[in-house]
Amino acid sequence: MTLALDFSFLTLDVLARYVIKGLFFSIELTLVAMLGGILLGTALALMRLSGVIWLSWPAALYVNAMRSIPLVMVILWFFLLIPLLTGKPLGAELSAMITFTLFEAAYYSEIMRAGIQSIPKGQIYASYALGMNYAQTLRYIVLPQAFRNMLPVLLTQTIILFQDTSLVYAIGAYDLLKGFEVVGKNFNRPVETYLVAALIYFVISYTLSRYVRRLQTRLAVIR
Repeated sequence: MTLALDFSFLTLDVLARYVIKGLFFSIELTLVAMLGGILLGTALALMRLSGVIWLSWPAALYVNAMRSIPLVMVILWFFLLIPLLTGKPLGAELSAMITFTLFEAAYYSEIMRAGIQSIPKGQIYASYALGMNYAQTLRYIVLPQAFRNMLPVLLTQTIILFQDTSLVYAIGAYDLLKGFEVVGKNFNRPVETYLVAALIYFVISYTLSRYVRRLQTRLAVIR
């Protein structure tokens, strides 16, 4: 028995009608979760490094809890439980954006914590000697260097985040994978559509990973 593949139905018109919408949402979800996750993750990292128990313990509990639960379960819990608590449905797309931001913050937090800890203590002491306070030291000395040092790792995590956006199928959000799924059902060609979907995910992820490697090389030269 041979498998006869036919990709002729995947015309530009079909892709524009069903797939582009999902691709835009996947990119939007990735960018929103990346920016929100980095901001929240940086705050969590600072809380964990503050040395204040009532700040570090809740932050550590949040990070460890999020990293111990599969993302798809977090997506489902948030999508199903929040409407029960608030009495208002959020919608699949908004729910996905909030969930991904909260979930990815735990991973970005660990990346930023490592970046902050990589800054030599001597620079911090020198900033205090120059009359800078704690906030000024973070803003002008610590965080800029931490972001630069961790930028390749942050971008690598963002590539993983883009791949994970396919999990929003669990709540019916219309992402890139959902677009191909609809095409496969409409034309009764699921094998071909899933193969093309995998190829597109691979091309995007591989291209971005190549860029990250080039960026990492440039940053190494600068150091």
